[in-house]
Formats: sequence, structure tokens, C-alpha cells
Amino acid sequence: MRSRLRTVFLPALLLPVLMTLSPTVAGAAPRTVPDHADLTGPYESGPAVTAACLDCHEDAAHDFMKTSHWTWESLQGVVGKGEALVGKKNLVNNYCVAVNSNWPRCTSCHAGYGWTDAGFDFTQAGNVDCLVCHDQTGKYHKFPTGAGHPVYKPTEWEGKIWEPQDLASLARTVGKPSRANCGACHFSGGGGNNVKHGDMESALLAPARELDVHMSADGQNFSCQECHTTSSHNIAGRAMFASPGAGANHLECTACHDENVHGKRILNWHVKSIACQTCHIPAVARANPTMVWWDWSTAGTNQSAANDSLGMATFDNKKGSFRWEKNVVPSYSWYDGVSAQYLVGDKMDPKSITHLNRPQGSRLDPRAKIYPFKVMRGKQPYDKQQNVILVPKLYGPTGFWKTNDWNAAFKEGMASVNLTYSGEYAFAETESWWKVNHMVAPKEASLKCKDCHAGEGSSRIDWAALGYKGDPSKHRGISRFELSDAYKDLNE
Repeated sequence: MRSRLRTVFLPALLLPVLMTLSPTVAGAAPRTVPDHADLTGPYESGPAVTAACLDCHEDAAHDFMKTSHWTWESLQGVVGKGEALVGKKNLVNNYCVAVNSNWPRCTSCHAGYGWTDAGFDFTQAGNVDCLVCHDQTGKYHKFPTGAGHPVYKPTEWEGKIWEPQDLASLARTVGKPSRANCGACHFSGGGGNNVKHGDMESALLAPARELDVHMSADGQNFSCQECHTTSSHNIAGRAMFASPGAGANHLECTACHDENVHGKRILNWHVKSIACQTCHIPAVARANPTMVWWDWSTAGTNQSAANDSLGMATFDNKKGSFRWEKNVVPSYSWYDGVSAQYLVGDKMDPKSITHLNRPQGSRLDPRAKIYPFKVMRGKQPYDKQQNVILVPKLYGPTGFWKTNDWNAAFKEGMASVNLTYSGEYAFAETESWWKVNHMVAPKEASLKCKDCHAGEGSSRIDWAALGYKGDPSKHRGISRFELSDAYKDLNE
């Protein structure tokens, strides 16, 4: 059911499988752009294509350069810390940890060319990669360690030869971004398909209605832009982890749907406290597994590699141990649009789980609703003397993946964020929360009353963690909205 429908965009290392699907299958927008037949080339590099684009679209490039897709950071309020420049450029996570010192590998997903170190020039429009978002052939792909560049000569990577692409023919086919463009980066966050988010993966290129009612050809057949509306290359919607202070800039279902969309009053009443996603996304990773545990403490230990019952690797000598799950029931928390965030250099307690981020809000907060999240857990290195999460140098000739030397990796990685390393390290548990927004099931597959109100033994909802004495359908009393009046008084 859809009311006040708008048009929305999912942002864009390019997995070959993603880029070989046809634009039609991958949700390409109708071709309404001018003909680009005059782009005959030849073009020797990606920046050469961009130079041709700038002849007509210089303003568009400069608009794009103002966005977080380009900067990988934005000035925002951080809980307890005031305003700070925060984004994937300078945060730590419990996947591959950090961009800093690992630029050529991580920045293969940047919409630009040549971000090889901390000195990258973000003011140069010629560094913008236009093709990664606008190629409509499905054939353009960046090289996994190329700092955003495609290959310009045959190059080997993990046993496969990557061949140069005909950049001129790609330039002549540009159009509005398709799901394949967006998914090329966003589906493979964390190092592979569906590793990171759980609700964004290659299955969304052509999903069954049961997987995503919005993107399915048998449903609404939405492009990403249908929800992630775009103006001057600024794309609506912000990822909670990288944008903890974005607040109202987080895209919500109510941008298109009225809160009173249900035919039953009790359901509309629930929407006052419960986000749409909570009932309409009963589980994530419903097509392919997602990672739920990453233990870096076993990296470099030469354990025998094995696959689990889902066919997923449970160990990699370079990266450590993993655990995967399918049909993951989300964790639920109050969320008011802001999250607490661990920043590089923050103190931590190794005896407790370090929350790299955490949704804010409570039952008493009238701005908050109950949202679903994928919670990622694992073990990461920390400095034993300083009690801070360590940033390791992983990629490159001096990185841990080549040297198997943690001390050298920490010394170089911490220097890249202008911090020192004491010389002593250990591993501690961490946790990160990823807001679930995609894989919306058809209404007939949404949660029913009994899924959450099945009695005190219900495994889906931890009522105590949400601030209730128990299942509120069994423990009747003061409503959260009466309680919220007191909250307002406290905050006036």
C-alpha cells in the first residue's frame, strides 16, 4: 500500500556478478538522458572520461563533491562530544576496522579516482568517477585495490585476470543510476555480498516479491531512487553507523506512507511507538547469509579453513574467524534518530563489550520508536596500556595481510590517525548496530500480534531491555505517551 509516493536512491568493490546483470533486470531507471554518441574517445583512463563529462557537467561534479558520498564524512553532532567531522573516512567498525592506512583497498569503493593516501585532493573535480554511478552496460568495474581506478592493462587478482574496458563505449551509455550501480558498492560492504548490512545484497537486483515487495518486478519494481530521492547529487538517507548525528536526515517509511495507513485502529496506534520496519521486516538475510561474528584474535594462526552448513568460510588466515546466519531475527531498540558513537582514540573497558555505536532513545522519549537492527559482534585489537581500539595497517607491502606482524601493523595504522601505539595489544569484544531498512516483506508476511505478544517466553522481544516490566499486552498501566509528558517537562 502506498500513499504520497515519492521518488528515493541507494548509494553505489564492484563484484563482477553485480556488474554483469542487465540494467533492466537490475532496476535501471528509464533512459531520459540526452544522447552521448559524441563521446568517441579514446579514453586512456577513468579521469579522462571524467574530463569529457566536465565539459558539460562541471556544476554537477561540484555539487557531488559537497556530498558525503564524496567526502566520506560530514560535520554532525556526536552524543557527549559536540560537533565533529564523522564518517566512514575516520570511524572504526568491527569488520575490516578502518579506512585509514588502508586507502587503496577501501577506496576502491569511493566514487572517485586516486585516493591512495591521506593526501588525496578532494577539491579536484577531475577525481570524480562519473561512470561508477552512471554506466548502464553493467560492465564497468573498479579494480579491488586500485584506489577507485579500473584496470588499464591486464592485471591479475586472486587468480583472475582483469581486462581493460572500452571506456569510450561505456561513456556513451551513461544514464540514471540503476540498482546495479548502487549495489556495486553497497551490497558488498565489509568485504563480500551481504557481509555487513544483512538487508542489502545482490539478491535485491531481481528479488522475489517475498524478499522485497518494493523492488520486486511482481511488486512495485522500485529503483533505489524511488525512496532515496536525489537533488543536485545529494541523496536522501544516511547510514546510522557513519552518520550518528544525522537525526531527521535518516530516511523513514513515512516519507511515502501515512502513519494511519492501516485499516485497524490498533495497528495505527502501534505506529506511534513502533517503526514500520519492525513489523514489515520480520528477518534479514533471507536470501543469502550475513556475518554476525568476526574474531580478529585468530588471524595469522594458520588454523585449518572450513565452511559451515551454509557454505560460508569460518576462518581466513588474514582475517580470523567468522560466524554467519540466515533468516536473522533483528534486535530491537528505541531510536530517536541519533546514535552514540565510538571515535578513534576514545577510552574503552576491555572487560566489557565496547559499543562502537548504539541507538539512542527510550520509552520515555516521545521522539523515539522501536526499530529493528542487525547487531554485529566480534573481537578487535586494543592497546593494553592506553585502552583504546587499535587501527591496524592491513593492506599493502607493510600491512598485516603481507607481514603477519601485528605490532608493525598497529604502529603504522595508529600513526595514520595521529595516535601512538604502546607496543602491547590484546583483543576485546565489540558490538555495532546496523539499522534495518530493506527486504520489506509483503503485508501478508509481516509480523502478527502473537509474534511479539506470545507471552513472557517470547524470544523475539526483550521487553525489559525496552523499559517494560513485561509484555505490555499483559502488564497494563500508564502509556508511554502519558509518561512522555514528564519527559517533556524534564527537558524544557
